[in-house]
Amino acid sequence: MAPSLPQFSAARMRSYVFRLPLFTRAIIAIITLLWLLSMQSVWNVQQWGALIPKEIGLASMYRTNTFPLVHNGFFHTFINVFALTPLLERFEAEYGTLTTLALFVGPLSTIPALLYTLIERGLLGLNTTVLGSSIWVFTLLAMEAVKTYKTNPSFQIGTVKVPTWTTPLIIVVFTSVLIPNTSFLGHLCGLAFGYGWGLGYLKFLAPPEWALRWIEGKLNLLGRLPHYVSVDQKTYGRFGVLPTTNTSNITIPRDGGLEMGLQGSTQRLGP
Repeated sequence: MAPSLPQFSAARMRSYVFRLPLFTRAIIAIITLLWLLSMQSVWNVQQWGALIPKEIGLASMYRTNTFPLVHNGFFHTFINVFALTPLLERFEAEYGTLTTLALFVGPLSTIPALLYTLIERGLLGLNTTVLGSSIWVFTLLAMEAVKTYKTNPSFQIGTVKVPTWTTPLIIVVFTSVLIPNTSFLGHLCGLAFGYGWGLGYLKFLAPPEWALRWIEGKLNLLGRLPHYVSVDQKTYGRFGVLPTTNTSNITIPRDGGLEMGLQGSTQRLGP
C-alpha cells in the first residue's frame, strides 16, 4: 500500500496562526501593510524603503532597517512571508519577544545591510538595490544549520556526505540560479551574520537579560501584551511563570484519597 501524502488541515493552520508570537505577528502585518501601500502611485514605497548603497548616509540610515519590510509585488511578498514566518516564530519562541525586537530592529538588519553596502559600493563600485525579507530568511537558516550541525554533522546524497552547515549556502546558489532578480551578495551577507550568531561570535550583540527582565517586570509586558514571549521562557516555560499549587491546601480524607485545594493564579497561560 502506497504511503499517503500529508493532508492540508485548515483547522491546524488556523491554530498555528493564532499561536504566532507577538513580534512575528507584527512583522507579518507591517510587510503586508507596506505591500498594500505600494499598490498606490502617490508614494513609491519601494524607493523609500529599499537599500540603495549610494544613497546610504546619516539621513538615510533608516534604509538599513526598512529594506527587509518592502517587497516587489504580491508574489515576492507571499514567498518571503511564507518562508520567514516559521523561522522567525521559532527564533522568538527561543529568545523571547524583547530580544527578537532588539536584534531585528538593530544589528540583525543593520550589520548585513552595511556589509552589503561596503562590498557593493566600496569594493565593487556598484549600486544594486536590494529589498525583501529573504535576507532574514537566510540569516535564520544559517543559525538553524549551525544548530543542526552540532547534532547531525552531515547528510548523504548518494555516496557523498554533505556537511549540514552548508545547506543554506546550497539554497542560496539554487535560489540565485532559479529565481531571477535575486541578490546573491545580499543573501551571502545575511548568511554571514547567521553563521556568526550560530557559532557564538555575535551573541554579544543581544541585550543583557537582566535589563530585559527589568523592563518586562516594570511594564508588566507578559500580563499586558497578548502573545508576548517572556525572556525567561527557558526557565519558566514559553509564556512565563506557571501558576503554582499551594500544598498547604492538600488534605487527606478518612477514606485515604487525596483532595487537593488548588490555589488560583492570575498568570496568563499561552497566547
